[in-house]
Amino acid sequence: MLGAHPVRWALLTELARSDLRVHELTAIVGESQNLISYHLGRLRAGGLVSARRSAADGRDTYYTLDLARCGDLLAASGAALHPALRLTSRPIPAGPRRAKRGARVLFACTGNSARSQLAEAFFRELTAGSIPAVSAGSDPKPVHPFAVTVMAEYGLDISGQRSKHLDTFVGRRFSHVVTLCDRVREVCPEFGPGAEHIHWSIPDPAREGSGYPAYQHTAAEVRTRVELLAQRISSTLEEQ
Repeated sequence: MLGAHPVRWALLTELARSDLRVHELTAIVGESQNLISYHLGRLRAGGLVSARRSAADGRDTYYTLDLARCGDLLAASGAALHPALRLTSRPIPAGPRRAKRGARVLFACTGNSARSQLAEAFFRELTAGSIPAVSAGSDPKPVHPFAVTVMAEYGLDISGQRSKHLDTFVGRRFSHVVTLCDRVREVCPEFGPGAEHIHWSIPDPAREGSGYPAYQHTAAEVRTRVELLAQRISSTLEEQ
């Protein structure tokens, strides 16, 4: 198996939580940069990991794990070994649910005009409001009309959402702080001890140059990531 090597498994484990750069993975895993780069190359060749140039510093590259593909491969492996080992995803139950004590999520990007707004709306929908979630930006701009339009395709109305500055939430505690752009990761404030900081290196659709299709692509990626995050948070809370 591609992930059977201990270094590759360590990389997969870290990237399952957050997008990271090579020097960060080197420090976490405790291996040389050459070795980390070699195994990242193997994972990229196998279609499990992709790379994107940092929007904050073009000399840096963020590595992203395709968790959905990992799940598909694991399910296929189990089914190939024995029908009883066929894996299925466990969706979050829909409908009203009791609030989860201690869980609170902040989604951040630079303008709070698209990516973080999409993440907030998807998260609220997928958790049925059982886990409080807000979004903000380091340089807020009005919610982009394309963001409103693309969310309508998912049956969600965000026309009433407004952009907020990250400073609005300074002093509040969050269990998870998710940065959705490379620039805001560099300036995001601390939000109390114990907050888990997660980074998703997602390009700004307004800068992609393809117009509305860029927002459709971004919404699809954000929804997939949010769904996996919501499932992980909910599962962790159920175990406590």
